[in-house]
Amino acid sequence: MTPGEWQALRLSAWVGVGATVVVMPFAILLGRWLAVTSSRWKTLVDTVLLLPLVLPPVVTGYGLLVFFGRRGPLGPALDALGVPVVFTWRACVIASAVMAFPLAYRACRIAFEEVDARLPAVARTLGASRADSFFTVTLPLARGGILSAMVLAFARSVGEFGATIVLAGNIEGETRTLPVAVFQEIQSRGAEGVWRLALLCVLLAAGALIASEVLARRARA
Repeated sequence: MTPGEWQALRLSAWVGVGATVVVMPFAILLGRWLAVTSSRWKTLVDTVLLLPLVLPPVVTGYGLLVFFGRRGPLGPALDALGVPVVFTWRACVIASAVMAFPLAYRACRIAFEEVDARLPAVARTLGASRADSFFTVTLPLARGGILSAMVLAFARSVGEFGATIVLAGNIEGETRTLPVAVFQEIQSRGAEGVWRLALLCVLLAAGALIASEVLARRARA
């Protein structure tokens, strides 16, 4: 592999880890809430949270560009603080996190829905607080689904292209992740020069899916 390809692989790995770290707390909290709530807003909130899963990634990326751009509601404030987002590695993490969130959230919600609601209730009757029953009963019982959500979030983040190219661009060493590098190779040298990068993407995605299935089976065992 060339130095540029290694650089793209390394950046993709870091982006995947960073996006997963950003996504999982929100996926767990919202997944738990949507699993138990009877709010009339449940369907609407669930639809909004899953929107990036069905929207074209470039549309999501455009929305993020408007939000974090210089004329957006958050861009000027971040620029003033010295932490610009657009066309930086932060944009890669944010775009990947937004695209990975629906998968992680859905997996967490399903995991919490499968937890017997009577078990946390028993813990509450024995004197445990709501937080204690969540961390000692609910969370351990849902750990298989949560671990699967982490793996899926990482895989989705590593494979993200559409929103990333819009928000982060294609800057070598800064925002050129594996999918963006594949696009760059196709544009510059044609399809024949991308087999190594394409193979890496396939191996990462397949490995993540296998790991997710193994974790889910262990949790059910």
